[in-house]
Amino acid sequence: MNGDACIKKAYAFILTSDFEQAIVWFEQAIAAEPDNASYYHKCAISCARSGKWAKAYEHARRALELVEDEPEYIYHLQTIEARLQLSYAQQLLTQEPPALEEALPMLKQAAELDPLCFDAFYWIAMTYAELGQLVEAAVYAREAIRLDPGHSAARRLFADVSRRRRLMRYRINGQHRRRNR
Repeated sequence: MNGDACIKKAYAFILTSDFEQAIVWFEQAIAAEPDNASYYHKCAISCARSGKWAKAYEHARRALELVEDEPEYIYHLQTIEARLQLSYAQQLLTQEPPALEEALPMLKQAAELDPLCFDAFYWIAMTYAELGQLVEAAVYAREAIRLDPGHSAARRLFADVSRRRRLMRYRINGQHRRRNR
């Protein structure tokens, strides 16, 4: 079977939301025409939708190797790399004890690679809050809210960080509050 026929079968499975079978057919298209960058790209998209980030990365990287200057391929590879960095960082943050200092550069790299990745900004804010760096936590929580204004956990995080910052300022400035007269 030629690559185009395999791609048509893959899309038929996508229309029925069977992404696993779509990936199988995309990979058959790749086997039929291993120098066709669009097949790798399409397969990478389906792998990403299925949460198969390592496989998506390999296919996206190969697509970009075949066609180096395609902006769509570059962007897609960056978003996949961001998801991989986010995943590695989350593993560090969920271990006991959490490796906050190790995870932070990975989270920042994820946010840099994909500036629209809400999760990266949210996890950075949570990590800074855990480290007690409240100014940075507020900045990243605000950015997470900008990306997803309806996200209640991000709003709670921002409110909590803001409250903690006010309490710190109150303690630093002493027990006396200034009055406007």
